[in-house]
Amino acid sequence: MNTPRLTVIGCSGSFAGPGSAASCYLVEADAPDGRTWRILLDLGNGALGTLQSYADPDTIDAVFFSHLHPDHCLDLCGYYVLRKYHPAGRLPPIPVWGPTGVARRMARAYDMPDDPGMAAEFDFHEYAGPVQVGPFQVEPVRVAHPVPAHGLRVTAGGHTLAYTGDTGPCDALDRLAAGADLLLAEASFKSGEANPDALHLTGREAGEVAARTGVRRLVLTHVPPWYDPADMLAEAAEVYDGDLSAAEPGATYEV
Repeated sequence: MNTPRLTVIGCSGSFAGPGSAASCYLVEADAPDGRTWRILLDLGNGALGTLQSYADPDTIDAVFFSHLHPDHCLDLCGYYVLRKYHPAGRLPPIPVWGPTGVARRMARAYDMPDDPGMAAEFDFHEYAGPVQVGPFQVEPVRVAHPVPAHGLRVTAGGHTLAYTGDTGPCDALDRLAAGADLLLAEASFKSGEANPDALHLTGREAGEVAARTGVRRLVLTHVPPWYDPADMLAEAAEVYDGDLSAAEPGATYEV
């Protein structure tokens, strides 16, 4: 695996749907010594179960949260139980990166005191710049959402995956996506409807970002269960003529 590989674990927008868990993406890449490194971008509700079909949770090297809404982070609670009570003994802590307050937020989600919270199972960090984990450089880019939220620009082996997380239209998206080999962009809203500001993208807006920034491939994700992904694809195709698809659980992409 000379280039990073993206596997969609969950892609349902805002809550788990009948055919998909909420947001979670597995990214794998080989280091020069042949070791395969694995990181998760988000771990939303329902995703931990699906993840076990594609990777042993014991082998995940780090978790990166785009933001702390439940559909992007809540299954860390189940992951905490897995790592604490593993039959082979408590697993060593792995890093979890997220916005300010991530450790406290996850402790509260499991009704735990802030101290120690989940500190024995996870090594929590708050974003302050690019992060290096094995062959991956992960750069957080602040985007527009009602809570602190980041897009994540993941580079390994000279290839770049840009993940918007949840965001409304904003200038930061162009910096996030510029020249990326694959743009994984949320498309939660339909064009022409009375959509709230600074919350989510439409399919057309995701396509416009991809067209402006010259990305090679656009994958739309985070479509809520009440919408048809085909509608988001049709919107994006009006403005973007590159490789275009909608995320589905189990889909894999060479970045």
